[in-house]
Amino acid sequence: MTSKAALDQSRHKRHKTPRTGNRLLSWGIGAAAVGALAGTALINRSRTKRAERDNPALGKFLTVDGVRLHYLERGRGDPVVLLHGNGTMIEDWIVSGLLDELAKSRRVIAFDRPGFGHSERPRSRIWTPNAQAALIADALRELKVEKPIVVGHSFGTQVAVALALDHPESVAKLVLLGGYFYPSVRVDVLFASQPAVPVVGDVMRHTVSPFIGAAMMPLINAKIFNPAPIAKRWLEEFPFEMTLRPAQIRAESAEAAIMIPAAAALSSRYSELKMPVTIVAGRGDEIVTTVYQSELLHKALPGSRFEAVEGAGHMVHHTATDRVLSAIGHA
Repeated sequence: MTSKAALDQSRHKRHKTPRTGNRLLSWGIGAAAVGALAGTALINRSRTKRAERDNPALGKFLTVDGVRLHYLERGRGDPVVLLHGNGTMIEDWIVSGLLDELAKSRRVIAFDRPGFGHSERPRSRIWTPNAQAALIADALRELKVEKPIVVGHSFGTQVAVALALDHPESVAKLVLLGGYFYPSVRVDVLFASQPAVPVVGDVMRHTVSPFIGAAMMPLINAKIFNPAPIAKRWLEEFPFEMTLRPAQIRAESAEAAIMIPAAAALSSRYSELKMPVTIVAGRGDEIVTTVYQSELLHKALPGSRFEAVEGAGHMVHHTATDRVLSAIGHA
């Protein structure tokens, strides 16, 4: 009996040891992964603080409906409002040269839309183009801006259109640059919207997303400017480090996720637009297909003006600034 008991105990140890070792290995790998994520989160937190320290707010702040909005105002004359696209901020208009040129003869107000630059984006509401338009309309009333020309780029065109539809008294004219106006199949949206997913997205934004964004930046820059070369001022002066902050990544991802349904909702109302509309797009735009977006909107709005810029891509306000100024009616 003693010999049999010893044999059974020996067999038990031989079977138990590998399983115990595997568990320890799994725990070790898990602990290492958690430690790595914690380390990257600390690095990103430090980089975020440095980015905001090195790029302080250029303008003033206005609290509207509980949201702290950053805006920049320059010049005098008839008002023009600038609404940037997804992933950028007020500096986009400055680096393109558009803001300074307009300010020579007009009162120019450029907003950091909610979640971008130095503006807040409370998580208590869904920031559809209509929700953002309501906020901008209230801000314009606070600033005593009446009947401006509203210029939107990329996702900013959806906000501009929503402003014109929901608050027509706030818009004298629309100028829409490289806009996304009709729903379409977009595989890139599946990837771009992941950091907006609750919990999992929160972990991504504070750990791996900023590193992935930094690695992808050269490819993204090439794609948004193609077929034109990347503008020198864009590379030298735009604060890319601000776009890699977890809070702004959340805004970018949320807008990627809502872009298609927002276009579907807005497109059913385009016939309500009664003010002048000018549409400008790069013929070679690789972000939104001009023929299925800007050109299609032009056909839906009989009184609109459409200009397709040959040799230009999505960042048409950088590579064809004079054409955009002409579309705005720059004096």
